[in-house]
Amino acid sequence: MRIFIPIIIIVALVIGLNSVFVVKETEFAIKFRLGEVVRADYEPGLHFKMPFINNVHKIEKRMITLDMRPEQMNTAEQKFVEVDYYVKWRVTDPREFYVSTQGGDMMFARARLSQLIRNDLRDEFAQRTLSEVVSEQRREMMEGLVVRADRRFQDFGLDVIDVRIKKIELTDEVLNSVFERMETQRTEFANELRSLGRERAERIRADADRQVRVLLADAERDAQRLRGEGDARAIEIYAEAFERDREFYSFWRSLEAYDKSFGTEKDVMLMDTRSEFFRYFDQMRTDD
Repeated sequence: MRIFIPIIIIVALVIGLNSVFVVKETEFAIKFRLGEVVRADYEPGLHFKMPFINNVHKIEKRMITLDMRPEQMNTAEQKFVEVDYYVKWRVTDPREFYVSTQGGDMMFARARLSQLIRNDLRDEFAQRTLSEVVSEQRREMMEGLVVRADRRFQDFGLDVIDVRIKKIELTDEVLNSVFERMETQRTEFANELRSLGRERAERIRADADRQVRVLLADAERDAQRLRGEGDARAIEIYAEAFERDREFYSFWRSLEAYDKSFGTEKDVMLMDTRSEFFRYFDQMRTDD
C-alpha cells in the first residue's frame, strides 16, 4: 500500500492536469475527440476535457502583421520598381482555418497568403503607370486588393484587414531614365522660355522703335509748325517795320548784308561799284 498510494496520487494528478485547459483572450481553442473536431467556440477561461480522448489545439486570435520582402514589380509602361509592403490579417473561423491550412499551420497560412497577395499586387501594378501608383490611385489600389483578398480567403477562415505599401523605390535603370526625361523636359521648358523671351524682346523693341518714330514724327511736325508760325510772325514783323520806314528798313538790311559779306579782313569781293549792293556807299560819298 505504501508503494501504490504515491502511484495512485501521481496518476490522479496527471489525469487531473490533462482534464483541464485554459483558453486565453488572445487565442482560439479547438477540441478534438480522437482526431475529430468537436468544438471550436470556447470563451476565455478554464475548460474541461476527457484525458487521452480529447486534445486541444490553440490558434492565435490577435491581428498578425505579415511584413513582406521587397519585390520588383513591373508597371504598365514597363518600368521596374521595388515595392516594400505588409499585410495585416487575423483568423476569424478557427475550424475552417485548421482544415484549410493543414492542421492550423501558421507557416503554411503565411506562405499561401503572401503568394496570393503578391500575385494580386503584381496585377495591379501591371495595369497602372508609375505616376499612378505613387499618386492618389494607390489608395484605391490598396482598397481593391483588400476587398479581393478578403473575398478569396473567406474559405480559409481568415480575414485580410489591410494591405499597405510602405515604400516604392525605382531601380537604377528607371532612375536614370527618369532623370534623363526630367532633364529633357527641363531643357525643353527652358528653350520654350528663351523663345518666348526673345519673341517678347523683339515685340518690345519693335514697339519702342515705333514709338520713337511716332515721337520723332510728332516732334518734327510740331517743329515745322512752330518754324512756320515763327517765319510767318517774322515776315509779319518785317512787313510792319517795312511799312513804317521803308528807307530805314532797306538801309538796315544792307548793313546786315555788308556784315555777313565782310566777316574778316581777308574777305575779298569783286563787284562793280555801281552795283545796287553799294547804293548806300555811293550816297555816303555824295553826302561827303
